[in-house]
Amino acid sequence: NGFQKWLWQAENGDFKPYVSCGNGCAMRVGPVGWAFDTIEDVLAYAKCSAECTHNHPEGIKGAQATALCVLMGRKGLSKEEIRSEISARFGYDLNFTCDEIRNTYKWGGTCQDTVPQAIVAFLNGNNFEDCIRNAVSIGGDSDTIACITGSIAEAYFGVPEELYVEAFNRLIPHFKNVVTEFEEKFGNNIL
Repeated sequence: NGFQKWLWQAENGDFKPYVSCGNGCAMRVGPVGWAFDTIEDVLAYAKCSAECTHNHPEGIKGAQATALCVLMGRKGLSKEEIRSEISARFGYDLNFTCDEIRNTYKWGGTCQDTVPQAIVAFLNGNNFEDCIRNAVSIGGDSDTIACITGSIAEAYFGVPEELYVEAFNRLIPHFKNVVTEFEEKFGNNIL
């Protein structure tokens, strides 16, 4: 598959993207929405973050939409402003609910099959935990969808301290240092 080919190329010093529209780029892009303060910068750096592996236009679009949601949530925009901007800018149909798709949604590993659902899981949520539960409840690639949803939900709602502490304590020391350094520089939204 494409990832295995990329891995082989990477091991041989030939780092090239593999025209993927997979959802991994949207899953990992959340920090871009924290690190930059303008729409232009967030979109540019989200593209940069995605295209090293996921240089298909749908992969880049998914990463940009996710990072922009994080920025907008962090800046205090309303859910309707977020829905409207993401729909207009990226062409995603966000006019459905988790309840409407829960019984029919199938696994999809591409941005176009998961990013809109992850955003709607956030839009349908009342707090951080509710958003994560929405994301998991629809099924599919639920760990990735929940990761995308969680990055947006943290920016908008914040993360309850007890959840943050529990997750942080499960990290290996190196990752604890990375998280601490990032949060000292760019902040977080821990309740």
